[in-house]
Amino acid sequence: MEEYLPLIIQLISGAIGGNLAGKLMNNLSLGTVVNSVLGILGGGLGGQLLGMLGLETGGGEMDMASILGSIAGGGVGGGVLMAIIGAIKNAIGK
Repeated sequence: MEEYLPLIIQLISGAIGGNLAGKLMNNLSLGTVVNSVLGILGGGLGGQLLGMLGLETGGGEMDMASILGSIAGGGVGGGVLMAIIGAIKNAIGK
């Protein structure tokens, strides 16, 4: 179970990041449910991207740095993906 903890943290923080981005950028928001789903996807992708870049997000021991890395990667990834999809939706809708 401990090996899945960073991923769980990334997914939860991604959902939070997606909704926070939706609140900050009302014109890009797609609603709470869609923002959450996109945030979860973006959180997982953000964590994987950090891992590929060599920034460890908790592959070994779960210390404070890896937890904060998972939170940051997930939150930013979730917010960015929600904003990108929201911008695409707005561009198509015009």
